[in-house]
Amino acid sequence: MGRQIPKNVRQIGNVSDSPKIYVEDYVDTFFAQLSEKCEKSGQDPIGAFLIGDIQSDGGEDYVYIYGAVRMHDLKMSGNEYVIDEDTWKHAYEDCKQFFEDGEMLGWFVVHPGVPLMPEPSTVKLHKKSFPKKNTVFIMKDPVEKDETYYVHKMNDLMEIGGHYTYYEKNPCMQNYMIASRKKNGAIPTENVEDRAAQDFRNLVRKRSERQKKKKAGGLMYAASACLVLVLIIMGVSMVNSFDRMKSVQDTLDTLADTSGTIDTQETSGSVTAVTSEEQTADGSGKAQTDDALQADDGTQTDSGTGGGDARPEEENGSPGADSLSAGSSEADGQAVRTTDGNGSDGVYVVEEGDTLAIISMKMYGDITHVDAICRMNGISDGNLIYVGQKLLLP
Repeated sequence: MGRQIPKNVRQIGNVSDSPKIYVEDYVDTFFAQLSEKCEKSGQDPIGAFLIGDIQSDGGEDYVYIYGAVRMHDLKMSGNEYVIDEDTWKHAYEDCKQFFEDGEMLGWFVVHPGVPLMPEPSTVKLHKKSFPKKNTVFIMKDPVEKDETYYVHKMNDLMEIGGHYTYYEKNPCMQNYMIASRKKNGAIPTENVEDRAAQDFRNLVRKRSERQKKKKAGGLMYAASACLVLVLIIMGVSMVNSFDRMKSVQDTLDTLADTSGTIDTQETSGSVTAVTSEEQTADGSGKAQTDDALQADDGTQTDSGTGGGDARPEEENGSPGADSLSAGSSEADGQAVRTTDGNGSDGVYVVEEGDTLAIISMKMYGDITHVDAICRMNGISDGNLIYVGQKLLLP
């Protein structure tokens, strides 16, 4: 299974070229240490072997450099670099000890006063030492700190415009740097992992701070939205409460004004039915009615004069009929009503203290006609009658 492309990376230069080169941050730190050592030592070059692997994915080539070991002795023959057998032997031993599964896939040279462009002899040495495609050659200026990457492709060393520096745990390179600290000229108090760890931690810290800011901003936005919503709800509630209070106040004012204008009249407490009255020519004031009254047998009778509004008291003050007298008799099994007084015209006006039983007793001498009176007048509850109500008698 191939290596996954690193996520925590820093781009250096133009990385549009192929292959894509990824250099682990500890290795980059090691190159910086060799550059400082070369600057202090003088004119002699310092070299290192690159350790990593080359992979292809989706038609794209990737070179991962996660280790480097310093050359035991990089010699010069005129303007040509020379890597002798002893240097190779030490390099293989270091690689086996610290990078057991690693592959040497290129080399690094820091040389003061030398242009960052390989000589033909350098190209020849690279092709001989690292004939595999996409192997890497790096040149660095110890004074200006500039560096250039070359890749072996198309039978030549082609310059690559840029590369990636990536950050991850790299105990192999860390252990090698600690073991070779004195040999490579590092100060004893120097912590070789400071730069890589600090860069990685700074990157993580910055991302964490951005996430915290985003989270805090989201919380502030949510809190502000909730506050605005609460204020809107409170405002709507206050407006509704004000409207209700104003409506209640207007109602109270209206009732107060009305109570001051209504005239109160005292009545006797009895209710009488109201009918249209026509004055007769002689001014007697008797009511005339043309209502057709329905009897139990379905026949209609025309009411006479003086019927509907007859009061139980006559002009001379004597009662019109005895309320508890048996004013009816039975003939041939048919009930006979009283023929004078209230109800004599087939319409009974309810008087104060009347019930249907009393009305039946008044009209028929018994209380067996209550149901008939209810059916005749469409009364479902016999207790719901009122003074002045007109009842058709069966």
